[in-house]
Amino acid sequence: MNDHPNILFILADDLGRYDLGADGSAYHESPNIDRIAREGVRFTQGYATCQVCSPSRASILTGQYTPRHGITDWIGAPGGAAWRALGRHNRLLPPPYERALSGDGFTLPDLFRRAGYRTFFAGKWHLGGESAYPEDRGFEINVGGWEAGSPKGGYFAPYANPRLPDGPPGESLPARLGRETAQFIETHRNEPFFAFLSFYSVHGPIQTSVDRWQKYRRKAVSGTPAGRGERFVFDRYLPVRKVQDCPVYGGMIEAMDEAVGIVLDVLDRLDLTENTIVCFTSDNGGVSSGDSFSTSNFPLRGGKGRQWEGGIREPVYLRAPGIAAPGATCDVPVSGVDFYPTFAELAGLTVPEEHIIDGSSLRGLLERNETGRILRRDLFWHYPHYGNQGGEPSSIIRSGDYKLIHYYEGIPGRKEDELYDLTRDPGERSDLLAGTPATTVGELARDLRRRLEAWLEETEALRPAPDAEYDPEAEAARLAHLSGEFMAELEEQHATYLDPEWKPNEDWWGSMVVED
Repeated sequence: MNDHPNILFILADDLGRYDLGADGSAYHESPNIDRIAREGVRFTQGYATCQVCSPSRASILTGQYTPRHGITDWIGAPGGAAWRALGRHNRLLPPPYERALSGDGFTLPDLFRRAGYRTFFAGKWHLGGESAYPEDRGFEINVGGWEAGSPKGGYFAPYANPRLPDGPPGESLPARLGRETAQFIETHRNEPFFAFLSFYSVHGPIQTSVDRWQKYRRKAVSGTPAGRGERFVFDRYLPVRKVQDCPVYGGMIEAMDEAVGIVLDVLDRLDLTENTIVCFTSDNGGVSSGDSFSTSNFPLRGGKGRQWEGGIREPVYLRAPGIAAPGATCDVPVSGVDFYPTFAELAGLTVPEEHIIDGSSLRGLLERNETGRILRRDLFWHYPHYGNQGGEPSSIIRSGDYKLIHYYEGIPGRKEDELYDLTRDPGERSDLLAGTPATTVGELARDLRRRLEAWLEETEALRPAPDAEYDPEAEAARLAHLSGEFMAELEEQHATYLDPEWKPNEDWWGSMVVED
């Protein structure tokens, strides 16, 4: 690898920790993405900085935790008294948050562009509207990035996207983004580049082609997935999917994987593979509750929007030829704030002193030199909002094997904190603070809480406020509906995905018309 390696960063949307073959999924197929893991380092304890998308995306581009850059919820979510308009009757009102990524000139593409790199963005942005698009935040070229957090026209052309001209009717969105990225690489193959391929996949609406649905339907019905007919369990505030057998979602992962293959193939064809760092990850956990209820993160608890590991744990694969040993795994916890300093160091770039970086370079871990601050540090999360997927206003600290979750609303029994030993209990089933904790456990919890509070103060984190119109009876009625009628409807809906006669509409979103 030369002194100016290319960077290809690939970001999935809403992909679960165990959705890929490289991490053990027996249902989904992802050979191209698995190749990145096989030829690079697979981080088994990779984290997003938030359980929803916009905050974690901003952290990747700034190297900062969410309260520092100020985007603490997905952009467009209501805050303050507007939260009540969603028909919620919660104890708290969420605080305000920044509605666009800062234009201070310190984003990751800003850094690379000043160093003479060509910079390119394709796909989902969701970090601000007009005047805060990718081309306003350091990217020379923007294909498809605008304020929308989901594909407004779905996953087949026409796209209803003002930053992405329509292809032929029925063209696949992930394939189109893959081809656009490959074309950029081909055009600028003789110049160093920073390319950010940001898929809308596998965010809802879940849509796939007929042939892929048929393939994954056959795969589901030919096996005996555990819990068939009982795909959901109710966990505190919403049903949570516990089985991977959704054929529509399986087809979406395959379509995204084939698009990744398009880009990897062009690197090979142009002899750029050995000089290109490739990273693949996701912005938050898989959607096991809320949205399309499309995957399972088992054995992890929860999913997108939630404070447990299923909401924040991600696949992280990093291929750095000549630096990282192919096929290696690393169990050291790493975070979305680490990508900025990692890419800067690998490219030999200096981060401006005035730009605060919360992350650490992963180069030592890639080289298996596991020393320095990254082994001693704590990791933090701050989500003072209610999630569409059942998440609760909370802040988190992970220190070593221990994870403390502080709840601003409290949890059943009015307890404020949960404490888990993630080494012994990765599924967060046994709260060490339940009942009367041992003296040493209580001391540990108090110490972690103090460190969490100090971090919240240092980053000037905003907190939720009590809602004077809180209606406990109305909230109890809402939860009774969700755990009863709604959960039964979910079971029925997801069973129909495996019905051989199922189809969502007459033209399968236009996917019957396929580009040659």
